[in-house]
Amino acid sequence: MDRYQSEFAFELRTCRWVERHWPPDVDESAGGDRAIVVARQLGTKRRRWDTIVLECDADALRERARFGAKRLDGDLRHVVRNAPAEWTYYRDCLPHPGYSWRYVREAIHEADDRGVLDVRKSGNRIEIRRKWPYPEQWVDRVVAIENKPDLDASAARALGTQLEYDVALGLADEVWVATRKTGDRVEPALFEDLPVEAGILALEPETLAGEVAWYPRSLAVDEPGTRITERPTGGRRDDSAARFEYVDPENKRETRLGIAERAYERGWRSFVETMRPDCRHFELRARAGTQLEPYCAEKERCPTAAECSGNCAEYEPEPPAWRTRAWPIEGGPGKRIQQLLADRRRRRRPGL
Repeated sequence: MDRYQSEFAFELRTCRWVERHWPPDVDESAGGDRAIVVARQLGTKRRRWDTIVLECDADALRERARFGAKRLDGDLRHVVRNAPAEWTYYRDCLPHPGYSWRYVREAIHEADDRGVLDVRKSGNRIEIRRKWPYPEQWVDRVVAIENKPDLDASAARALGTQLEYDVALGLADEVWVATRKTGDRVEPALFEDLPVEAGILALEPETLAGEVAWYPRSLAVDEPGTRITERPTGGRRDDSAARFEYVDPENKRETRLGIAERAYERGWRSFVETMRPDCRHFELRARAGTQLEPYCAEKERCPTAAECSGNCAEYEPEPPAWRTRAWPIEGGPGKRIQQLLADRRRRRRPGL
């Protein structure tokens, strides 16, 4: 059985390829001040992408690292971006957020607990002062990748609709499809009815050999986007119009920054957070000495996140002895696996 037959396993290899070789067809010896952050299964409430690539300025990324490894949600960003250089009553320096000030105070206290904002009380007033300016431009480009190892006709139709949505909205700078490399003179994915604006990456997951079969077009992220809300469903002869709404550039900028913050926190090795590393059958196995992949000793393959859960019939908790006398790491192998992947994710964040 092909170890990368499942989309989940293929997705992990795509993330690793991106981490090592992005951007494609660029001389790796050229160096530069660029940094790449890769995450998976992120997006908005209307659209979720398999893989997210953040192209960042390395210096600005180090400035972002001052605010810690955890994401800054919208409330926290509102506080740290507008905090003044001198002590000021918070209502005098923060723009009205459009919602209750109570939530602003909660965000101020959370920022104080996380050490990213100076806070003090002056009588009954809460005064704030910034520690560092928030780097607004720490993300230069956001690239979205959909992973489809086997792009059959039905999968291509569904994917085509999703990519049309991405192209019309223009939330990401580029959208790509990563599919399994066939070795044919012309990759079959090029014959599918996909938007011409989407790039196609042909990837061999075993060897991590990838090549660009079709280059994408850059999308207009700084211009208003079109969000498709409803499509005609009456068949080929249905000429009724689709319903859509416009999204202004400022809304898109905030959404992109929110996605980037979540990607910065999560990374792509967070798969372990939705699996059961505390199962005695769960293992991490190194692939070519560079990538740690989940492996189920009972199933004898890489399980999907849906399979590796407490509902799995083969799930067995770690014996208590593994977490005390018989294991040298406090918490047992499962905790050590989580820590190991967290350490690798942290090493990809300059300045942490």
